[in-house]
Parts: sequence; C-alpha cells; structure tokens
Amino acid sequence: MTRVTPGIWTHPGQHSPIWPGRNHPLGATWSEEATNFAVYAPEATGMTVCLFDEHGGEKQHALTEQSLGIWHGAIPDVAVGTHYGYRADGPWLPADGLRFNPAKLLIDPNARAIAGEVTHDPAIYAHVLDAPDEINPTDSAPYVPRSVVVHDEFDWGDDAPMRRRWRDSVIYELHVKGMTALHDRVPAELRGTYAGLATPAVTDYLRDLGVTAVELLPVHQFVSEPRLMEKGRVNYWGYNSIGFFAPHNAYSSSGDSGEQVTEFKAMVKAFHDAGLEVILDVVYNHTAEGGAQGPSLSFRGLDDRGVYHRVRPEPHEDGTPAGFDDTYWDVTGCGNTVDASNPQVLRLILDSLRYWVTEMHVDGFRFDLASALTRVRHEVSMDCHLLTAIGQDPVLRHVKLIAEPWDASMDGYRVGEFPPPWVEWNDQYRDTIRDFWRGRSSGIRTVATRLAGSSDLYADDDRSPYSTVNFVTAHDGFTLRDVVSYDTKHNEGNGEHNRDGSDDNRSWNHGVEGETDDDDILALRRRQAANLMATLCLSNGVPMLTAGDERGRTQGGNNNAYSQDDETSWIDWRPDDAWLDVYEITKAALRLRREHPALRQRHWFEGRPAIQDGPKDLAWLHATGREMTADDWFDESLAVVGMFVSGAPLRSPGPRGEQQVDNSFMIWLNASAEPVRLTLPENAWVQSGEVVLSTDPEHGPGFPAKAGDTLELAARAVLVLRET
Repeated sequence: MTRVTPGIWTHPGQHSPIWPGRNHPLGATWSEEATNFAVYAPEATGMTVCLFDEHGGEKQHALTEQSLGIWHGAIPDVAVGTHYGYRADGPWLPADGLRFNPAKLLIDPNARAIAGEVTHDPAIYAHVLDAPDEINPTDSAPYVPRSVVVHDEFDWGDDAPMRRRWRDSVIYELHVKGMTALHDRVPAELRGTYAGLATPAVTDYLRDLGVTAVELLPVHQFVSEPRLMEKGRVNYWGYNSIGFFAPHNAYSSSGDSGEQVTEFKAMVKAFHDAGLEVILDVVYNHTAEGGAQGPSLSFRGLDDRGVYHRVRPEPHEDGTPAGFDDTYWDVTGCGNTVDASNPQVLRLILDSLRYWVTEMHVDGFRFDLASALTRVRHEVSMDCHLLTAIGQDPVLRHVKLIAEPWDASMDGYRVGEFPPPWVEWNDQYRDTIRDFWRGRSSGIRTVATRLAGSSDLYADDDRSPYSTVNFVTAHDGFTLRDVVSYDTKHNEGNGEHNRDGSDDNRSWNHGVEGETDDDDILALRRRQAANLMATLCLSNGVPMLTAGDERGRTQGGNNNAYSQDDETSWIDWRPDDAWLDVYEITKAALRLRREHPALRQRHWFEGRPAIQDGPKDLAWLHATGREMTADDWFDESLAVVGMFVSGAPLRSPGPRGEQQVDNSFMIWLNASAEPVRLTLPENAWVQSGEVVLSTDPEHGPGFPAKAGDTLELAARAVLVLRET
C-alpha cells in the first residue's frame, strides 16, 4: 500500500475542510468545535466519512490521515445525532481475505448508537452482498443501519457500583422485550423497551421475588440473519451482534438517534435504585456478518483478515507452508469466529467492556460461547490474551464475569476450567437435577455433589462454591413448565421441520404430552416445577432463574424459540393460567436463602465440625435417620436424601472476624414415585424444628418436628426444616 499523505496544497493560505484529528479514541468523538472520526482499517487505501442529513442526503468527506492502521480526521460543526457511516476503498480480493468495496456503507465498529435496520426485503438486502462492480456507490446507503454521533450528559447522581458478593446474588435472566411486551401495568407505549423495564411494575416485582441481578439477553445492536429475513422472521434473542458499543435501537421508546443511550442509562439507574444489579449477555465470539457469503456490514469491509479466524491451510506436498486460505473457521455455529487473539480485536472487546461499565454503569457480563474467545491459533487456552487482560484490568477485574464455558465444537467444552475471577454456567447442575426429579438419576451421589456446590468441578483449583452458576432452565431450551409437560421438542413453528433445537431435554410429560385438563397430572407437574425451583434456590452456588419460570411460562414445547418474536416467547402476566403456587415456593426459598447465611456459605463444606465437639457442617442422611454409607452412595435405586446444614456456628467468620451463628437446616428431597417414611435423627445438637418450606400438602409451613420423630414425606416432594 502506498504511503498515505494529505496531498499537496494548491495555493498559499489554503484551509483544509477536514482537520487532522487524532487516532484515538476510536469511533466518533463529539465536541462543540469538531467531531473526531477514527476507524481501524490497516489494509484500506482510502477512507470516506459519509454524513447524512435529515432527508437522507449524503455528504462525503475523504480522510487523509492514517497512523497505526487507523484512519482519522476531525470535521467541524457536526451536530449531535448526525447519522454517519464509512466507505472503505482498497483491493477486492476475497481469496486473500480483502473485501474492500466503496459501494458499501459500513457501520462504525465503535459507534455508540446505530439508527435504522437492515431491510427485511430480500431483494434489497442482496445489495449488501454484491461485489463492487455490481452496484452503484450510493445503492447500499438506505439498506444498512447508520452510525450516530452521540454526546450524552446523563446525570447519574450518586449511582455507584453495588459490587454485591457472589454468594449473596440471585440472577434473573430476561429478554428486554419479552419481559414487558404483554405487561398490563406497564404503559402501552413503553412495553418491550428499556423504559418499560425501568417501571416499578418490573423493579418492584423482581425485588419482591427476591432476585438481586437481572441478566439481559443481548442488547448490543444486532441484525437478523438473511435466511430468517427471507422467511419473514427475525432473530428475537439477539445473538447476532454488529455494534459492540450501541444499545439495540429497537428496544428504545424514545428514538434511535442517540436517545437509546439515554434511555438505557435511565433503565440501569432505575434497577440500581431498586437494589438490582445489571448483567449483560454479550456476544463477542461472532458477528452478524456470518460466513464468507454473508453481508459486509462493518468488520468485513474494514479488516476482514484481522477480525475473523481462518482455517489452517494444509501444507504443500513437499512440507512447505501453504499460503492464505480464506475459508472461515467456525466454532460458533454462526458462520464466523472472532479472533480475540488479534491485538486490535482484543482492544475492541476490552474498550467495549470498559465502556459499558464506566459509561453505562452495568455491573457485569455473561460471555456467550466464551471458549471461542479463548482460542489461540485455534486451541483453547486459559492463558489467552483476553482472559489475562481482563484479569489485570483495574476496571474489569472487579465486575461480575460469567462464562458460558463451551462453544459449538467438541474440544470447546470447558466447564470447571475458567480461572478466577470468572464464574461459570454449570450445565452439569441442570442435567443432574432434572434427571433426579424425573426419576432417571443413577442414585444420589452426583446429586449431592451438585447440591453442595459442585466441588468436583471447582474445588481442586482453589475456586469457591459460588464459581458455579446453577440453573435448571435458560433462554435456550424448554421453559420450566415445558420441562414437566413435554417429552420431546415441538419446534414446528420455527419453520425448520422440527430439526432445530436439542433432542437431549431431560424432560418428562408425566403421562400426557403438552397441555391437559387432567387435574392429577396438572397437580403433579406443578409440584415437580416447585421441586426444581426449591432445589435450585437452596443449592450452594449462584442460582439463575429464567424469566417467567416462577409463574409457569410456556413456549408450547418449543425448545429453540430464538426466532419467535411473539406470544410464544413473551411473558403472559395474566393470572388466569399462572402457576402462582410455584411463584410462592420460589419466593419462599429465595427468602430463606437471603435471611440465612447457612444456606449461602462461601467456603466448601468439609463434612466435619466447624467447632470443637460440634455437629458436622454438612451431613447426608438416609431416610432411616442414619448417615449415608458407602453402599448408599452407590445404590442406584436410592431416590431420597436428607441434607443437614449446621449453622452453629458457620465455618466462615464475619466481616470483623466474629463467629457467625445461624439456624441449622434439614432439607429432604424425595424424587421417588412413592411416599417415604422419614426418621429425624437423634443427636446432641438440634432437638426441635419446624417446616419452613414444603411441596408436600400434608406438612405445610409451621408443622413442628422433633429429633427422633418419624413422618411420611409425599412422593416427589421437598421438605425443609429449620431449627427452632
């Protein structure tokens, strides 16, 4: 590439209409005097900033400065809210990973807001796919979202990070639109938006339920895949990002020319005012540009070779290295994999994360397909640049960091391997607990391990019980109600002939597939749902609930509703068919967890006394009242277990080193199809108690119990006793 210079002056006293500006920060930085534009495109031979007026008219400004691969310049008198984009010139050599095309308007990768959307008309959308000689330079402008010049002086007041400890956290995974789209107590004009989430109807509900943090499905600007748009569908979940700094504009009630930034901040502040943290589900592992035949929306038109992983080319027969192979290497299942080992891509991700923490005040992140981001020359490495940089960053190392510890490849499954301060989604918890309650467990050995914090996964490398984020459902898969109502998936509505979605659901319909009027089956399903929720909320680790599960939300057996932007996915807030008994059990279990540190301990249980001559901190009991034996642990027919947790005292000292004392608890789980006779063990420490949570209608809250008593626990039921 030839050296880039401003060119030659034509006469003395001449004034350049574009100032040199600076190569940092990347993106559009507004000031009253001029707006600085900076974009990374090291292989481009020319770069143009395109500014659009309110009528769509385009004015082009060629940048003449390039340093460190960054094109930059400052343009005077650019108003806040101005729409803009880039056109990058350079070679069109797809076989070499170079796809420069000045006919394509490109989104600024660092845009703080994005206006408009990719059209859903496939005939027009094709313009975004074509090669340079097939379209005119202005053809693509109306069909690509435009970046927005943003300057927002939001008044945060005294808002500050809560930094709630993991052991005190309860996560509620929700979709911005789906949470309020049908909510009758949210003003109609705010439903499905950031402002809708900020209403007391939502924040009061969540606080009353007992959650401490919301985890928002993707809110980075995203677009739908061409194959979905061709069918008139959309990517509802949003796992198809194109703007890592921009709040998704369709969730804004106030406009998309920067107003979405202010509305998002107001939502975060409202959550914080209600005592709720905000965690973002972020998708850095791939982008909406898909495979090599996908649209050039941003990254592909600026730095295709740098942003995306390619396959390893096979060496020549004589053993000499082969040249570049443009084939995209895909371990995300979405057409491309972002190369986080590339220094500039690493900078992009880190800048994005810091922006959301410092400017948008979010409290943490859940990283979609995190294993894909750890790839160094295709191999998973927990010593990769991204994890190392985050661990050393003075801002990021103190926020909540959650890994989805797998990707779409076999070697990407890395549950239990992410280093501190990361915690992980634990799908082994989900599978074990579902199997237990549907009667498919091979004994209770692994069940007990999951209840106590999954020490087999996390204790051996000095991680804590809160390293596991426990869940029984997530956005991806059956809802809780569908877990107990369907044996198989029913995804016909997705238009993929029921081939999509997992076949490994570990669900049970309890005798009838789908909805039924059979009162006995309905009662059993609701009890099983309550059992799953109670187990989740009282297990050691960090519980994560999926929005609507606590009130019986159903997707009609669809376990892959990613393209269902309708009542299939939205929460139905009407009381008519709500499973409010499940809600009450969930709320009661979370209250017990919140009020009793014995149920959310930060150290591993040791199975020995926490004080001399005291009770074991954790003991596992057989229904007969004795402690479990080695034979019991390997008895595959055993479906009943008692978990004794001592609170006198706790092993962990308080914040000033004081000894902490709490009530002791006995938790009984009976997953068998028959009632079981329980004997409450005779012991020297706990003599009496009462039921504080139960899914057995014969033993409700307040039911008294004494050491040595026997009682009958109903089939498929949970019973929690608290020392009095």
